[in-house]
Amino acid sequence: MNDIGRMAKPSPTHSGNPALVSIGETVRSVRTKQGLSQEGLALAAELDRSYMGGIERGEHNLTVINLIRVSGALGLTPSELLKKSRL
Repeated sequence: MNDIGRMAKPSPTHSGNPALVSIGETVRSVRTKQGLSQEGLALAAELDRSYMGGIERGEHNLTVINLIRVSGALGLTPSELLKKSRL
């Protein structure tokens, strides 16, 4: 599967955005509570591990497709993930 952005560099425009940081913190929290490694979550979401790290650090503005992949790999719907992120 070829997906532009799977190995995207952090966006200087969006890096550190409060909404992205909140999503990233939520992804990390849910992942660790489930006992998943960052690599395991990345594999389940069909994303690169370094991209997943960038999501958790709030460096990537996720596409809808990647939001669906990440939330699904965590056993959540996108709306549940956003609600947990207080968005």
